[in-house]
Amino acid sequence: MQSRSAKKERPAEEASQDLAALADALCGHGLADFLSATRQRYLDALPIPAAIVALLPEGQAIQCVNQPFRDIAEWDERGECRDLAGVKLLSSGMIGKRLSAFMAGDEPAEQFETTDGRSVAARHFTVRFARVESLMEGPTRVIVSMIDRTSQVDTERHLRSEMLLDSLTGLPNRLSFNEHVDAILADEARADGRYAVLALDLTRFSRVNESMGALAGDELLITFARRLVSALRPTDMLARTSGDEFAILLKLDRGVADALRAAERLKAVLSLPFRLTELEIRVDCAIGCALVSPQGGGAEEVLRNAQFALKRAKRTGTTQVYEPVEAQAVRRRFSMETNLRRAIESDELTLAFQPLIELATGRVASFEALARWKNDPHEPVSPNEFIPVAEESGLIVPLGRWALEEATQTMAAWDRQMGHPLPLRMSVNLSAIQISRDDIAVLVTDALAASGLPGNRLVLELTESAIIQDPDRAADVLVALKQLDVRVAMDDFGTGYTSLAMLQRLPIDVLKIDRSLIADLLHDNDSAAIVRAILSLADALGMETTAEGIEERALGNRLAAMGCTYAQGFHYARPMEADAAMAYWLERNA
Repeated sequence: MQSRSAKKERPAEEASQDLAALADALCGHGLADFLSATRQRYLDALPIPAAIVALLPEGQAIQCVNQPFRDIAEWDERGECRDLAGVKLLSSGMIGKRLSAFMAGDEPAEQFETTDGRSVAARHFTVRFARVESLMEGPTRVIVSMIDRTSQVDTERHLRSEMLLDSLTGLPNRLSFNEHVDAILADEARADGRYAVLALDLTRFSRVNESMGALAGDELLITFARRLVSALRPTDMLARTSGDEFAILLKLDRGVADALRAAERLKAVLSLPFRLTELEIRVDCAIGCALVSPQGGGAEEVLRNAQFALKRAKRTGTTQVYEPVEAQAVRRRFSMETNLRRAIESDELTLAFQPLIELATGRVASFEALARWKNDPHEPVSPNEFIPVAEESGLIVPLGRWALEEATQTMAAWDRQMGHPLPLRMSVNLSAIQISRDDIAVLVTDALAASGLPGNRLVLELTESAIIQDPDRAADVLVALKQLDVRVAMDDFGTGYTSLAMLQRLPIDVLKIDRSLIADLLHDNDSAAIVRAILSLADALGMETTAEGIEERALGNRLAAMGCTYAQGFHYARPMEADAAMAYWLERNA
């Protein structure tokens, strides 16, 4: 008979055995099934394609996937084959290679962009690998998740395609053209002188737009583009780079001669008339050429070089090839414009004064105020360089205002220095741009009031071109100046196209005969006859005369004998600073 204690221990042993059996079951198929079901529920909750891949002794295998993955991988599980080789999306191409490398390594995660490898209708994915931590010892597991970016990539490609095309002509645009040129420049074997860029411009396109309207202009551009395409080889690239400007990328077999022949071929094709609605018109184009070379900079600079040549082609009427010195000059002018603007704002310019000699008496009758600029402390910039830059950029307007104020103040300072008004006038130049943009009468009134000078002490010099550009406005300005008692001189007379009727109508006091007519006066009878005619004309109209560019005494004497009123040139004096000019006047007029 068993004791009472033995009866109590029996149930405890059975319980222990039951727990052990349960543990064995859980450690076997039960826990594995539980974890597998948990993984599946996790994947099913994801909105993106996902799968868990395990590295088993027999190879890589899929353990579980969600429905989005089945759809995108086109994989059917009914065959119970979970070998990764049966899932082409994960076993081949970039994804397969990187997955195998990832499972063999120890990186915690990896993400990359790729496609499904199809040549047609390819799908684009963002793929991420991440390791799955195991609760107990087991095979290496990786969760593969994929984001389908096909729609986004297709949209981006479509937008980029539109961004690279000209909407009117359907040709590549400037951005696309530059990308092709940059691709050539990146290839050293192709870049050095084996390609050229032609820049073409319709010479009378604005007239078509103005007379026939924008729709006709668009029709002309489309027809023009088709003509160009018909004259090019399949290997050439045509692009529309701006409104009426096109660019061509040419492959050269025999150097720049190929580009020049292509330009002539294009001009021949474009010489035929264009029919727009009911009208037939002829257009011409100017062509500039630049070679594609690594030394020439990037694509944008190559195209800009061709455009430099194009500007010269418009002037000459013939195809022009880019010359580096031309671009250097443009860059120098641009740099000069920036520095000149700063110099005007900072009051860094000065005036020099060149005397005008009264030939009958030899005395100084007036000084001409000339702007001077020392951009470099040791090397002044020639007025022949910075004055054209000032006119082109519009800086001539503030520069002219400054010169007028400075010249009148200098004259007033000389009067104060001598203690009485001097029998002396001051000449200041006016440009055509000043006349068109500024209120000259107001500026002169303010300058005279600020300096205290009477109007008859001031002479304003205008070139013939300034008057010809807008005769009516010039006439109004001159009349307003005469009301202020200011004297007016026509500068560089003989180089423009002033008619006798206009000369008679305008209130001009002095004709300044251009130096080009004076230079050969002593040795050329024709020059002497022209100068004599100008002097007779001025005398008949009651005008005084000034001869410019007097370099020798004999020339001054000849002009005095011919009846010229004043002379100006290096024979008498070079332009000088204010103090030196005052000393020169005292010495000459003593």
